[in-house]
Amino acid sequence: MINFLKVGQIINTHGIRGEVKVYPLTDDVKRFSSLKKVFIKKDEEYIPIEVQGVKYIKNLVILKLSGIEDMNEAMRYKNVFLYVDRENAVELSEDTYFIADLIGIEVIEEDGRKLGNIVSVFSTGSNDVYEIKQENGKTFLIPAIKEVVKNVDIENKKMIVKLLEGLL
Repeated sequence: MINFLKVGQIINTHGIRGEVKVYPLTDDVKRFSSLKKVFIKKDEEYIPIEVQGVKYIKNLVILKLSGIEDMNEAMRYKNVFLYVDRENAVELSEDTYFIADLIGIEVIEEDGRKLGNIVSVFSTGSNDVYEIKQENGKTFLIPAIKEVVKNVDIENKKMIVKLLEGLL
């Protein structure tokens, strides 16, 4: 299981005091309010940075991060992804999963037929949609609804589904 979860991407600076604009990669932007620290990935190492302040403008998050004191310093972080460690991630409700845990999971039909692996997850508003890549390279979409997704085993990286007529 992945120990760090991607929660946002720094897309620009904000003001002259080193704040950064973050595009959130989470379904609830207000989760940033409870963050005490975030991580950036440099090479293969995750480096912690203390969160000193959080504001919201439209659908973006404005963060004040420790050690970034001016606009020039903040510019160095443009396009960098922000992560949280799994221990400090929000608790998910039942039948809810982190996208990072779903990517790569094997999708199997109830009769045992292997359909492929999840390569992407799309949020549509009413429900998520999983993009499945087959061995032949073709992809198809399935809705993340109880009528289709029968069981998810994150630990063993398997999902059992019952395809509705016309999905494949």
